[in-house]
Amino acid sequence: MMFGKVLRRNEEQAVASWINYLNQVRLDRLIEGLNNQEINFSDAINTLVSTMAKINETIIERNRGGLKGMHGFIAEVAECGVGNAREQILGKMPIYKWVNDNGPADLIRDGVEIQQKFVNSGNHLSLQAIKQHYSDYPWFLDGGRKYQIPADHYEKIKYLLSIPEEQANKMPKSNGEFSLKQWKEVHEFFDGEKIKLSDIEPSRFSYKDVQRDQIQETIGLEKNSIKETDEAIRKDLYEKSKATLKQGAQVAAASAALEGGMTFATGIVKKRKSGKKIKEFTTDDWIEISKDSGMGTLKGGIRGITIYELSNYTATSTAVASSLCTASFGIANEAYRYRNGEIIQEEFLLNAEVLCVDATVCALSSIIGQTVIPVPILGAVIGNTVGTFVYEIAKDNLNEKEQKLIKQYVEELQEYNKYLDQKLEAYILKLQEEFRVYYSLLEKAFSPDYSIALEGSIRLAVSLGVSEKELLKNEQETDAYFN
Repeated sequence: MMFGKVLRRNEEQAVASWINYLNQVRLDRLIEGLNNQEINFSDAINTLVSTMAKINETIIERNRGGLKGMHGFIAEVAECGVGNAREQILGKMPIYKWVNDNGPADLIRDGVEIQQKFVNSGNHLSLQAIKQHYSDYPWFLDGGRKYQIPADHYEKIKYLLSIPEEQANKMPKSNGEFSLKQWKEVHEFFDGEKIKLSDIEPSRFSYKDVQRDQIQETIGLEKNSIKETDEAIRKDLYEKSKATLKQGAQVAAASAALEGGMTFATGIVKKRKSGKKIKEFTTDDWIEISKDSGMGTLKGGIRGITIYELSNYTATSTAVASSLCTASFGIANEAYRYRNGEIIQEEFLLNAEVLCVDATVCALSSIIGQTVIPVPILGAVIGNTVGTFVYEIAKDNLNEKEQKLIKQYVEELQEYNKYLDQKLEAYILKLQEEFRVYYSLLEKAFSPDYSIALEGSIRLAVSLGVSEKELLKNEQETDAYFN
């Protein structure tokens, strides 16, 4: 009888431990994902910072290309830097490389050579510049190479190609945006069949975005975009880590199948122990077994979804949730017996009390077993087996006073468990606040404004335990250190 009870409790706690394992896997994946995303975000922001520094040092400060050509070099570096940052924020490797050799290609993307043309003079939408380049390198489009032009030029070309000449004649010309001459130029360019629209692609920037007095703001806007992407990814990771109805349904189905199958097997064993062979089972025997199995399946489904919901949406461990289910089923059965007059009130109260203590010992034993043997399911089962046997022996052999002491001790453990849950919640809230402060310091430390970055770096270092005596806090201290 005791063995059957232990077997049933083991099955219940095995389900609880399995659900706890599923919950822990989701949490581990969330933490791993957030850690990886922190690296991705740092890499992307660092790439944008170094891109702006390269533009300043190698182009603007050297006046490379002069007033009329500088923006072309800026566009090349920006295209590579921003393109790589957008890959890195997604956890991918950089795919852009700036060629910087004044050759036929300006940059390479995933092995594809690209020639950029950011030319606004004559209102030719960069097409004349492409035509000249193709004249010098007639082989350039072989092998999938591409020409790249400002995004606004590309959109205008697409629009002009999409309208008939009659409509072009009716377009307003006073604002200088469109003209019949421009419409004809675009159509004649692509009617030559040497260069197709598919050979040209839009840059991620418009013409004005890469001008000398605009590029700082352009990179700043890209940083904001990277931050938004990062926040969306983190939110998605969090959402995916949450409990789902689908997983809850799977847990309920598995638990129902396990408990129903266990009840079916136990029913057959029980009949066999009475002296009957399976071939001697009557119709009534099979009906009884099927009825018990159906009830076990129902209980298993309820147990599975209840443990899943309690452990994910309340501060309840899976072992405790399973024991609560067991106690609830038991008390419901005792209430049914009491309503039918099978037991009196005193028996109902006593039985309910024993059921609750049983469930508490089962939960505590499983928790201890899982702690001592940190193997999913195995620790809970072994702990429950040992705890249940010890409790049953104590319950049958100890006197009333000793049993009261055990019960009091169990209740104290429950109160302490609630206290620990509250402390854990407080620690989590504190940790979230510290993360918020840390991210704020991190953002300042990587600010493009060197004064804000210096202040942020100092505050970040201090928050991480670096002594202020070891820090260079101003320009004078920095000069003195390196001199």
